[in-house]
Amino acid sequence: MVALAFALALEGCGDSTASDAGASSGGAPGGTKTGQSGDDAGSPTPPGDGPPAGQPEGACAVPVAAQPEDLSNPRTVVGTGSAESCTGDAFVTAVAKGGVITFDCGPAPVTITLTQTAKVFNDKGPTIIDGGGKVTLSGGGKVRILYQNTCDQAQVWTTPDCNNQPDPLLSVQNLTFIDGNAKGLETGGNDGGGGAIYARGGRVKIINSRFFNNVCDDRGSDVGGGAIRVMQHIEGGSVSRPTYIVNSSFGGKPGFGNTCANGGAISSIGTSYTILNSVLSDNKATGQGANDGEGGNGGAIYNDGNTFNLEVCGTLIEDNKANEGGSAIFFVSNDRSGMLFIKDSTLRRNPRGTFETENYPGLFVLAKGEPQVENSTIER
Repeated sequence: MVALAFALALEGCGDSTASDAGASSGGAPGGTKTGQSGDDAGSPTPPGDGPPAGQPEGACAVPVAAQPEDLSNPRTVVGTGSAESCTGDAFVTAVAKGGVITFDCGPAPVTITLTQTAKVFNDKGPTIIDGGGKVTLSGGGKVRILYQNTCDQAQVWTTPDCNNQPDPLLSVQNLTFIDGNAKGLETGGNDGGGGAIYARGGRVKIINSRFFNNVCDDRGSDVGGGAIRVMQHIEGGSVSRPTYIVNSSFGGKPGFGNTCANGGAISSIGTSYTILNSVLSDNKATGQGANDGEGGNGGAIYNDGNTFNLEVCGTLIEDNKANEGGSAIFFVSNDRSGMLFIKDSTLRRNPRGTFETENYPGLFVLAKGEPQVENSTIER
């Protein structure tokens, strides 16, 4: 066991805004170009070449709270029947209005490229975004795609305690997220990370969605989440209010993985996750020096905080890499009250960095007891 000092940076309610400026561009058919995103705008990722959403062999039951939301009464339909009508401006405006958002972009798959981040307003109720399996949202290698923050005054404070409130709900369904970029957004207040989605407070669920080549800062002690970063500072812990990820894929094959200093795919502080029937592969934690340095923990998943759980069921986690600890999963419950559960899953070919927990290849775990493993394979 390697002894390390782990610091948890928590902050109270305050103005935490992201500077994503510019005007949105229009839509273009997806899956027609080759290449992948880099640090800046490069060749766009071809979503049509990416693997499908989810783990086909996963058979874990999905609780009611993690089911898709009802789409029968959309507040906004983005587009008027053609790819050209599905613009970044239209999507940003739809997210600002909240409610159920669907798309009418024609019969073919479409990619909508944003040049400014779509931001949820906390006083608009739930925001449900459903792409119908044909819509890709792209940051164009330049901007974070989607942002929710109950403690951001610019997005409207709705309760006296922004950290504890359960609303709004952000649910993304049947979507693909590519080339989101959250580099340079970390200012010391845990406002960085989450190249595709950043969410602090409220509730989040991800259903039947794909995340390819999303990035955040290459270096940083706690910054993380190339694809998703969720922050939950709930009094008493987040176990009763997990973030659900269902039948979704992060990476999935070489050239499509997500990267960040920590948590190449997923990162959090204080957040409980329930990950069901999903795939996380080919993601990378690019930092160096661990938490005392500039990151490098959690090739696929980075969990830090106090009272939180990570439940992984029916999921494949393979071929992820961390320069430091936990190429598959980095799980640190600072007060040792959190627990890790792995059921009906396969974790393999996640190489050792500089440290990991003995007898658990690809994992670094400081928790309430050993990981609870049932009917699963964890191997090099």
